[in-house]
Amino acid sequence: MDIVVVGAGSLGSLVGGLLAREHDVTLVGREPHVGTVTESGLSVVGTEEFRVYPNAQTTVSQGADLALVTVKAYDTAALAADLADCTFDACLSLQNGMGNESQLAAELDCPVLAGTCSYGARLREPGTVAFTGRGEVVLGDRDGGRSTVADEVGAAFRAAGIETTVATDMPTRLWEKLAVNAGINAVTALARVENGALADSPADAIAADAARETAAVAREQDVNLSDERAVSLVERVVDDTAANHSSMLQDVSAGRRTEIDAINGYVADTATKPVPVNETLAALVRTWERHREQ
Repeated sequence: MDIVVVGAGSLGSLVGGLLAREHDVTLVGREPHVGTVTESGLSVVGTEEFRVYPNAQTTVSQGADLALVTVKAYDTAALAADLADCTFDACLSLQNGMGNESQLAAELDCPVLAGTCSYGARLREPGTVAFTGRGEVVLGDRDGGRSTVADEVGAAFRAAGIETTVATDMPTRLWEKLAVNAGINAVTALARVENGALADSPADAIAADAARETAAVAREQDVNLSDERAVSLVERVVDDTAANHSSMLQDVSAGRRTEIDAINGYVADTATKPVPVNETLAALVRTWERHREQ
């Protein structure tokens, strides 16, 4: 399969590198990462160690069988407009937050699949991505139900050795992932701690309350997600990824804009009743963003 990975940062580089062992892959990212990959390949270190030689460029210049989107949520709208001029057989979002798939579908003339990914990745330096934990890719029709396109993409991922599930309940899966991100990302970013620290009081209570609020908003959207399920998912991810730095912690540590608007901010903006923990977390991270360069 011919695959273009748009947003070759930490996760995009890892998944793209794994896919490149079996498929024709083009990584679309930023310099100096792209130049290093072009010159000497992509080195994957950590859980698995190997080097692959995908194509690498800074812009999307051609179509492909699959566009794999891993850009930050705040870049989705602009990216969707850019991709509209290319021809793809399918598009898969493996992004954090909510609303990415609808923005892509509004611009692209191809099926847009929803996905989640729990693989751990960290861009160590240009040309090198650390594989910090094995996880799973879950993908499927963004509205739920069976999808032949999703089956084909899932088969391509599995052929590259990526643990992959093709699901028929992606709306629920996306809200579950949002509950996990709402519970983990902002708390670890604000406290500057690894995921595993959220197993300890008082951080565990904050993470659990954020997840419960997210589940309540999901139910307002006719998604069957119980409080218990949401909290148990947060606890499982904290345990499974104890040594990982969340993507939001990585952004804050690097002084970059975060995806708070698509995570805790999305929960707060969508809720019809008060969600004080998500509102507070969103407000604190937004305040940091506003003043980070002052």
